[in-house]
Amino acid sequence: MGAQFDHPWFLLLLAPWAVMLWWMYLTTLRLTGWRKPAAVGIRALIMLLVIVVAAGINPYMEITQRNVVFVADRSASLEAEDAMGAWIAQAVKDKEDKDRTGVISVGLNAAVEQPLIADAVMEDASAFAFRTNVSDSFSHLAQGLQLASGLLPGQGGRVVLLSDGEENVGDMLRQGRLLRDQGIIVDVLPIAPRERKDAAVERLELPKSLHQAEKFAFEITLSSTFAGDAVLRLYEDNTEIMQQTVRLERGENRFALQSVAASPGFHRYRAELYAAGDERAQNNAGFAYSRVSGPPKVLIVEGKPGSSDNIVSALEASLMGTETIPPEQLPQELADYSRYDSIVLNNVPATRISGKPMEWLSKAVSDFGVGLVMVGGEDSYGLGGYFKTPVERALPVYMDLKGKRQIPSLGLILVIDKSGSMSDGKIELAKEAAMRTVELMRDQDTVGVLAFDSTPWWVVEPTKLDDRDAVIAGIQGIQADGGTEIYSSLDSAYQALHGIQAERKHIILLTDGQSATNPGYELLTASMVQEKMTLSTVAVGEGSDTRLLQWLADAAKGRYYFTNDQSTLPAIFSREAVMMSRTYIVDKPFVPAIGQAGSWSPLFAKGVPAIQAYIATTAKETAETALLTPEGDPLLARWQFGSGRSVAWTSDLTGKWSHDWTLWSDFPNVFASWVKWTFPQFVSEPYEVTASLEGGEARLQIAQTGTDEGLTGGIQVGVTDDKGKRSELSALPVKPGEFEVRIPAAEPGAYMTRIAAKASGGASGEDGGEGVMAGFVIPYSQEYRLAAGDGTEKLNKLAALTGGRILDSAKPEEALLFDATNSREYVNITRQLLIAALLLWLCDIALRRLALPWQRIGAVFKAFGRSLSRSSTSRTGASREGARLAQLQQRKRRADTFYGRSTEEREPSKPVSSPSAETAETVAKRAIPARPVDQASGQAERKRSVTGSIPSSPVQQTAKSGPSPAAGKTEQPAQDHEAGSGINRLLAAKKRTRR
Repeated sequence: MGAQFDHPWFLLLLAPWAVMLWWMYLTTLRLTGWRKPAAVGIRALIMLLVIVVAAGINPYMEITQRNVVFVADRSASLEAEDAMGAWIAQAVKDKEDKDRTGVISVGLNAAVEQPLIADAVMEDASAFAFRTNVSDSFSHLAQGLQLASGLLPGQGGRVVLLSDGEENVGDMLRQGRLLRDQGIIVDVLPIAPRERKDAAVERLELPKSLHQAEKFAFEITLSSTFAGDAVLRLYEDNTEIMQQTVRLERGENRFALQSVAASPGFHRYRAELYAAGDERAQNNAGFAYSRVSGPPKVLIVEGKPGSSDNIVSALEASLMGTETIPPEQLPQELADYSRYDSIVLNNVPATRISGKPMEWLSKAVSDFGVGLVMVGGEDSYGLGGYFKTPVERALPVYMDLKGKRQIPSLGLILVIDKSGSMSDGKIELAKEAAMRTVELMRDQDTVGVLAFDSTPWWVVEPTKLDDRDAVIAGIQGIQADGGTEIYSSLDSAYQALHGIQAERKHIILLTDGQSATNPGYELLTASMVQEKMTLSTVAVGEGSDTRLLQWLADAAKGRYYFTNDQSTLPAIFSREAVMMSRTYIVDKPFVPAIGQAGSWSPLFAKGVPAIQAYIATTAKETAETALLTPEGDPLLARWQFGSGRSVAWTSDLTGKWSHDWTLWSDFPNVFASWVKWTFPQFVSEPYEVTASLEGGEARLQIAQTGTDEGLTGGIQVGVTDDKGKRSELSALPVKPGEFEVRIPAAEPGAYMTRIAAKASGGASGEDGGEGVMAGFVIPYSQEYRLAAGDGTEKLNKLAALTGGRILDSAKPEEALLFDATNSREYVNITRQLLIAALLLWLCDIALRRLALPWQRIGAVFKAFGRSLSRSSTSRTGASREGARLAQLQQRKRRADTFYGRSTEEREPSKPVSSPSAETAETVAKRAIPARPVDQASGQAERKRSVTGSIPSSPVQQTAKSGPSPAAGKTEQPAQDHEAGSGINRLLAAKKRTRR
């Protein structure tokens, strides 16, 4: 047992402390008796406690014991938990009681299985049971050693590492040097991985750049622990292009499979290996990418069959390949869009494009650099329902008019089915459609929202849109339940719309079921037509009453929609809101004016033909408007969107609105130039990208291959995986011309990335900067590779570095066979010392300031001490009886002296009456009536009542029996004097007792 001080120089304060103690004792004059030494002692003790706390006292106990932490490698390359658990249990089975052991599991992360304790919790167990979850996809042995050093005390100890030594994250030798400096020794137990049946794809290689129709070879390296047949499959953009059976031999196998670059664009490739009995699937895939260049290919999506002849002719005249499809056949996979250089949407309504293709069209432009051209018509732009869609984000124009012209006021009632059948996600899309419609309307328009099941319910009473947020909040509260009753809801909507003052009145009915009643709608629709109201209906799914809904739309001069894809509901509602204002179609012949044509200026140098009509839109702030209308609307606009470019032509190309343009001799060249401008910009590649996998995250290194003055603000990196998930990351400079990006939780695969220079102010975004496309591959973890490493050699180096041993798996008891070390176990008592000082301070205040009967308190403590002394004396037995009799005789002599009696004058001793007898005598005396006595006798009588059992003096005995005849009057003064002197002595004794 000992103590250590963190700041021992504070102990020098003990010298002034002793001086102050002496000074306080001398100067404390107000306190007397025992209070003075008590107060000085308390203050001295308080100051002593403060000095000790300031010096940082740390009591400790000297302990001689062994401290061992076992670090078990539980990564996938080893898979030996049972064997390691049994070895650890045997190692600690015969340890001494004072020895302490701990257990740590390590994979990608490290976790404490058992803290460093002395309790033998595994004595009765045949194997230690691992309970924590660690990621087995990597081996981070350095982290396990670091955590073990934290468990061991400051005086060091030992770590036993059970592993194969095949680390793939961190550096355990570097960590070993740190442990050596801390006095920690590392013993190692090499464990050989079990032999398993495994085949793996080590590498997949092909040229990074190819030309269309070029022959090339897939170079594939496979590894196997067994001999046998296997199936090798090759995929291009998730489409299988080749399958071949190969013969595997033990060790490394190399194959070369011939192929042809068929379609241009950026392509991902994947090789998968299938072998019977393969015990591990994580290493059965390899990845690569390549960019195929060749004749450009344009995808034409047409809204009406045969309406794209002019477009196809113009592109083929410029030797561009084309493919024409309806909107329903747009690819459902994002990677399929990279096969095209540009995509043309020819008068396609948004209601015919489902949710995923709509999103992929935008991502193909921003992420892959694919071009986008939208051609107008009656079903495009705002009339097509593109308001607030991903395609609108990619185009250089807004679909609404932003208040540029006077539009007729609109009164709109949305009648939405909220029955129980709408609960499978339809109601959420219906609410989104209603909210998008509200956002598209103007403040002077009137809107009402009526939800119905068995009965109608006004979600939003018809109101002006001066509080748009309140209307949207009401729509968000719609919940699906109940039945379906259409007629009463339509009638309520008609009655409400009848009282609205608006130039155009319209009702949109959406339902996925059939009405419970059918009272006849002829009178209702006729009233709508008479009041110049229109009704459009939307049938969702095959369960809806399509015949009734179509009849209602025809009878009320509206439009009927049927959809099995509920994701198109927002586009349908947006289209309906815009269709109610035919002002979006500007039907007026004019000759376009040339605006910001840029590189297209030579195309219009000789003038341009006239246009008959177009769809009104609003140019975006950063877009270039090449051709303008007399109203200031964009006829032809372009801009950069992420990695790609897009063009908006707001008139048609069928000849209905642009007859002179389609007959113009320069039209094929002009239109082909628009499309070529949108092609991916792969000419310049100023960056070289490499990727590596480090412990669950990918490190992307980007090196600048040339000089670029635009990198003063850094670079922005957009990463897209094969599932279409995109991440925007900022690259950090590591050295001049080199940048680094960390991608957390990266899965193996081939990735595409867009690299763009930031502006000088650091701002970047999807529509800022052209950027370049690049690719990189993240392989699977090295934990699953079959190639033999130098794990055992590294373990031997670790043991030699720290002065440790190489243990034998057959002798687990050797783990604790080493000399025990002396260590100190410290106890922090600072809190307790401060609490004691505080309590003593309160006692000091009470002792000095409180007005208490301190003499009585002191007497009580003295009496208590004497009683303790007497009680201890009574336990000595009969041997001390003589001493007690001597004390009694001494007290009798003091009483005789007090009353002035000699030994001869003492009365003969009388038998001591029992307590009961004395009590009876006292009661009898109290019953005798009082009789007159002289003054001395009265004082003596009163004295007897006070003194109790004090023996009577001779004078008092005389007073009791009355005056003696023989004494006469001459003896009375002497008797009075003797009685007075006795009373005075008694009072003096009583005062001394109170002190």
